[in-house]
This record gives sequence, structure tokens and C-alpha cells, in this order.
Amino acid sequence: MELSSFEVIGGKSLKGNITPQGAKNEALQILCAVLLSAEKITVSNIPDIRDTNYLIYLLEELNVKVEKLSANKYIFQADDVDLEKLKNPEYLEKASKIRGSVMTLGPLLARFGKAHIPKPGGDKIGRRRIDTHLLGFQKLGAKFDFDQDESIYTLNGENLKGTYMLLDEASVTGTANIIMAAVLAKGKTTIYNAACEPYLQQLCNMLNRMGAKISGVGSNLLTIEGVEELGGTEHTCLPDMIEVGSFIGLAALTGSDITIQNVNYEMLGIIPNVFRRLGIEIIRKGDDLHIPEQASYKIQKFIDGSIMTISDAPWPGFTPDLLSIVLVVAIQAKGSVLIHQKMFESRLFFVDKLIDMGAQIILCDPHRAVVIGLNKEQSLRGIKMSSPDIRAGISLLMAALSAEGKSVISNIGQIDRGYQNIDDRLRALGADIVRR
Repeated sequence: MELSSFEVIGGKSLKGNITPQGAKNEALQILCAVLLSAEKITVSNIPDIRDTNYLIYLLEELNVKVEKLSANKYIFQADDVDLEKLKNPEYLEKASKIRGSVMTLGPLLARFGKAHIPKPGGDKIGRRRIDTHLLGFQKLGAKFDFDQDESIYTLNGENLKGTYMLLDEASVTGTANIIMAAVLAKGKTTIYNAACEPYLQQLCNMLNRMGAKISGVGSNLLTIEGVEELGGTEHTCLPDMIEVGSFIGLAALTGSDITIQNVNYEMLGIIPNVFRRLGIEIIRKGDDLHIPEQASYKIQKFIDGSIMTISDAPWPGFTPDLLSIVLVVAIQAKGSVLIHQKMFESRLFFVDKLIDMGAQIILCDPHRAVVIGLNKEQSLRGIKMSSPDIRAGISLLMAALSAEGKSVISNIGQIDRGYQNIDDRLRALGADIVRR
């Protein structure tokens, strides 16, 4: 039987060093990209989590040769891909459970001229369309069909041709998918309003090492000159910036002294400064971040004295994956903040659990919540709760670690999808957390 809950005794301050895992969202893109070449590709720092392990399993199902060198390092070779396996019911069932599987479409279409995928699953955080992906493929000359009864997308595109496209939204997975389709298309593709997250920069740099010709990397205007074929390469995933943000927040919330090691600071963008706006002291030491113990932290106001608003935006704006974390951290701050979650309409719905724990939060609408900080004058209380998605899951776990008494968090498979051995790593800092 699958272990399904965390029991947490909160109210303890933590101490020590913690290293972020490899970036989940980058790894999912990179794993799909191995389908673009028949040569060997070595990938290091893959997080050992449910989502990446699922995707590696799916690659094996398609006859990709997979050699595991360690928990986080693999060699892949896609020199004998079996496209018939795409229609296998077992493959389809597995692929539907992980949203990252949608990024196999671009590479398969580019290299083999066809691809199938079930309607992808993933977090329940509101509608998550894949229109951007499909419209991009259509622009390159692919045709797609959606089988309503089977919930399966089928794509055909023997001769993809480069073109100009303006994406309807700066979708990270959409941009990644279209880039992977375009690198082997004939002629020049220009993608405007492209996402430019560090993970996408990593993907583009890897593809360029494999022989692709992508320019404009790191901007929202990408130009891709199609090539005949791609070779092998070696790639190392970045540290997961969502984990870095989670650990900064955890240190502040629990009054702990934590050093986050090897964060690749240059790739964190404005993340450290957003946490500094909440009053959290962050000391950079080389490539480590030291969060010293703080008795209290005070939310800044805007220069004109108005209430601080923290909202998500496409990179280099603040990533939506950290808004849940910021919201939880603000519970024990001094002052008030408006959290504005623009991208997903169901992501803030976990605040009812925080209110049950004693947080002062006003949910204005599905996108906005006002947090009135308790300034650590009153502790949260432990309760029983369930994790609705990966980021809310880790946020609730942080709240539980700061609360007085015992909390039980069920449905922790959601947390395991995105965080590697999180209970072991937190115990090493002194957390009282047990997996049941």
C-alpha cells in the first residue's frame, strides 16, 4: 500500500545546510529532448522524483535505451524508437498522469513526422490548455486531430517548415515544445512572445550543443535555423529555484538558521529580492544563501506607503510556482500583503486550510488573497489536511512545521511528484516529520 501522509510536530526551529535538488521543470523538458537524436545524451542532476521517474519510464516504453549511472545521472539513446508503442493502452494511461509527457510531441513530430498523446493530467490548479503547443505545431505545418472518445491527440507533419509565429501566451512548456519541433524543420522559425525562463535557456543551450541553431536565447524573440539532424551531448540540470524559494520561506517562517547550498544565484532572477520585500534577511556567500534566525520580519511597503502587492508574471517576472510559498511566509510577517495569482484560477483555494490553522487571510476572489501578518505573536495550530497540488503541498508542509502541535497532511503523493526525499532532508535540519 502506498504511504500517503506526513505527520508533523511543528514549532521547532531548524538548523543546518540543505542543497536544492535538480530543477524538476527543466528536467522534464530535457528528458523529452533526448528523442531528437539517435546519439547518446548524458543528463546529470535529474531530481529523483515521481514526475521525472514517470517520464523516464515512458521513454523506456518507447524503446529509448536508458542507462542509470546514479540516482540523478542517466545516459539516454533514442536510436530505435518504436512509434507503435505510442498507441499502447498502458503507455497512454501512464502518459495521461504526467503533464510533462506533452513535451514529447515536439521532438516526435520533428524527427518522425507523427506523434500521439493522451490529454495530459498534472496539478489541479485550474484550466491548463495546450492550445499554444498545438497552434505552434500547426504554424509549422502539422495537422492535429483530437479523438473525443479516447481523449487522444494525434499529430501528423512529415515536412515541417519554418515560419514566423506570435505565441498567444508565453507558455514555458509550449515554447519548449515548439522549439523542439522547429530545430529540425526546414528553413527559419521566429518565435515572438517566447517564454525565456532559465530552464528554457538551458534547453536551448543543450540543443545548440547538439547542433541546433537557436539565437536570441534568454529573450522573448527566438530565431531557429532548421538543421538536418542533431547529435549527442552532456547536460547538467540547474538547481530547482522553487526549492530555493521554499527553503528561504521555511527558514523565515520557523525562525531557523539555514544555509541553502549551490543555488546558482545568477539564475534566480528576482526571487531573492521578492523574499527580501517580506523582510527576510538573505546573505549571499558565493553560491550559497544563508538565512539567519530572525525573531520577526516586516513586510515592506511601496515607496508611496501603499500596501505591498506580490504577483506572478512571465520570466523575468516572479514565477507563479512560488506564490503559494510567499503567501504562507507572509502569515507570520509583520504587516499586510496582497497576493495576486494571475495565471491559475484555482491555485489559492488551499488557503481555507491555512485559515483553519489560525492564519488571517481574506480570499478576495480566485486570484487574489490579502494576508494580514500575525508577526509571530500567535502560532498556527496543527490540523489534518490534504495536499491539492505540488506547490500548495509544500506550502502546507511549511505551515505545519511552524505550527504548534501535530498536523497530518494526506495525499502527499502530490508533494513527492515535485520534491525529492523531502522528509529525509527536512529531518536532517531537525524537523519532526514522519511518513505514514
